[in-house]
Amino acid sequence: MQIEEQPGAAIGATVEGFDHTTASDADVEALKNTVYRRKIAVLKGQDLSPKEFLALGKRLGRPETYYEPMYKHPEVPEIFVSSNVPENGRQIGVPKTGKFWHADYQFMPDPFGLTLIHPQVVPEKNRGTYFIDMGRAYEKLPEELKREIAGTRCTHSVRKYFKIRPHDVYRPLSEIIDEVERKTPAVVQPTTFTHPMTGETVLYISEGFTVGIEDRDGNPLDEELLKRLFEATGQLDETFTHDGIHLQGFERGDLLIWDNRSLVHRARHTSAPEPTVSYRVTVHDERRLHDGIKAA
Repeated sequence: MQIEEQPGAAIGATVEGFDHTTASDADVEALKNTVYRRKIAVLKGQDLSPKEFLALGKRLGRPETYYEPMYKHPEVPEIFVSSNVPENGRQIGVPKTGKFWHADYQFMPDPFGLTLIHPQVVPEKNRGTYFIDMGRAYEKLPEELKREIAGTRCTHSVRKYFKIRPHDVYRPLSEIIDEVERKTPAVVQPTTFTHPMTGETVLYISEGFTVGIEDRDGNPLDEELLKRLFEATGQLDETFTHDGIHLQGFERGDLLIWDNRSLVHRARHTSAPEPTVSYRVTVHDERRLHDGIKAA
């Protein structure tokens, strides 16, 4: 196994020669440390079946199956499918997922540490995923803004970007909203936390899932504070030229692993979409998202 940092980029590494079936425990540990240190690892030359992809994920931790059935792979339910390519006239997975800044499962009580993406059908032109390193973003905040958010907490919810399911057709919108709030009630997390693997301070907010901010006593703060944070970190920049935004490219045979604790990401979609299919496996590693989350 050979690991090289991506030249000219603050984050990212490429990994050649990784085979999950023969990798030693030391190899797996080195791979995970690369993800924590460089945020994204791109494994080259990976041509895996769905079951093999899941097996690779299990070498890194405990897979988490997505809670909504319509996203699941028909044969391997632990795999989340993003696809705009029907199979035999049937829609598998969900098209146009993730077209907003978010960390995976940020709206759930116990988010996982690592996200794995294995592209299956790769667009010819508009390929890639946008990322923001929220550890680096916190470091670059003005000191005044850091003081303002010290000790605060943020509320995260799926309601803003929840996708209507096939069986929701003809249901009253109020009924759907009530179900969403009941199944996935909003959660509260510290606005910043210490990354348990690296010790860095992570700013844990996203434009897609973060819907409120409160002080240490639970009193709501002005939403303008959140807007300032989104703007400072680049999440309101629709040109994607903010210096905190990293575009990670990929090609057929790549498999991306990233640090779901410290990165927010956004899928790259266009008004004239190309065929694209990706499989996702998400895993819990040895630690909780942060040490403030207690075991159930």
